[in-house]
Amino acid sequence: MAVAHLGSITLDCDDPSTLAAFWRDLLDGEITYSSEKFVAVKIPQGMLTMMRVPDHREPSWPESTVPKQIHFDLVVADLDAGEAEAVRLGARIASEQSAPERCRVLLDPAGHPFCLCLPQNFAKIGG
Repeated sequence: MAVAHLGSITLDCDDPSTLAAFWRDLLDGEITYSSEKFVAVKIPQGMLTMMRVPDHREPSWPESTVPKQIHFDLVVADLDAGEAEAVRLGARIASEQSAPERCRVLLDPAGHPFCLCLPQNFAKIGG
């Protein structure tokens, strides 16, 4: 029996409203709470929250000067269409792409790296 369950995943940033709007639109979520310091986004898989952190520094991935802090792998049916929509919503394409035919690395508006991946990438790990 589980002792706990996941309540949310929180992303540190300097602009919670902008970051929350990006993830809301990318994952078809809904903003359920918003303040100057904290914004909550309900998504079908749970809750993402964005928290303003004083002196937040954007990750420097792929360099490790400032660690990436978090990494999401998101499944899409079409890499080109998914990438185009993510960029339209405010993502940036990462300069380093190790396997662009299977996964595309992008950066959210706060600089957190995330990947758009084809479903077959998760067959071996049960995703």
